[in-house]
Amino acid sequence: MKVLVACEYSGTVRDAFIRAGHDAVSCDLLPTDVAGPHYQGNVLDVIGDGWDLMIAHPPCTHLAVSGARWFKEKQKEQTEALDFVRVLLNAPIYRIALENPVSIISSRIRKPDQVIQPWQFGHGETKATCLWLKNLPLLQPTNIVEGREARIHRMPPSHDRWKERSKTYAGIAAAMAEQWGMLSEVQMGLF
Repeated sequence: MKVLVACEYSGTVRDAFIRAGHDAVSCDLLPTDVAGPHYQGNVLDVIGDGWDLMIAHPPCTHLAVSGARWFKEKQKEQTEALDFVRVLLNAPIYRIALENPVSIISSRIRKPDQVIQPWQFGHGETKATCLWLKNLPLLQPTNIVEGREARIHRMPPSHDRWKERSKTYAGIAAAMAEQWGMLSEVQMGLF
């Protein structure tokens, strides 16, 4: 399967799909943190290149409700961010998963199809993660564990805090690759 992981510099989701035997490429304006297939640039440059699946992680800076106190001052930025989300959701790709924290996507575009937590995938932490899905089944929990630490929420300020907060948990990435990567070509709508 040919997989585009949009707006990912960490390589976490990309590498999970590669380990599962897929042709996966990450794409971000930033260089990748881990060597691997990566397009550094605008995802719109490659979005029409015949992908079977796209996992998109649009920047949440102007979308996440955790920044609601600044919403009034971000009208232009929010409009642009929501327009970008619409472009991703309407991409010419048969199967799409768009991931973001609890955000205004829910009220301005549509409600998410699913809300998952890291503790459902082997990480004893909380971080509500919304998934907007197109032609994909809901992601099934793989390893429910104890612990409900809000580590990401309580992370102290630092120069790379934003990078740490935006990384996909390895257990979630593995579940995506395992569950969505196993869809047959018939299920993919190719035959």
